[in-house]
Amino acid sequence: MIFQVRTDNHIRNSAEFAESIRADVEAAIGDRFGDRLRRVEVYLEDVNSDKGGIDTRCSVEVHLAGRPAVAAHDIAADVETAVDGAVERVLRVIEKQLGRQDDRAGHTSAAGDQGM
Repeated sequence: MIFQVRTDNHIRNSAEFAESIRADVEAAIGDRFGDRLRRVEVYLEDVNSDKGGIDTRCSVEVHLAGRPAVAAHDIAADVETAVDGAVERVLRVIEKQLGRQDDRAGHTSAAGDQGM
């Protein structure tokens, strides 16, 4: 799996920082989709620089084998919270898409109808 962390000029990126982000993201995503994961990209941005406030934006893009890329973002006061929020959101999108795929494969839908 390819894992990338990209930051803007206001957030310091280092090998230790990227490894910390990777560990958090893999702990959340890897257990569910480990062998299907092809690439994960995390983008961090300090929206209004030195002014402070809730301004750290994290976008997470996940590429699963045989599926189009899925992305989500979150904005929070610090990097960890923004990453956690973006990961939660992207997981919901993936699970929703995979649920739809299962319904088309002939499983019972939420409405109780058999897929065709």
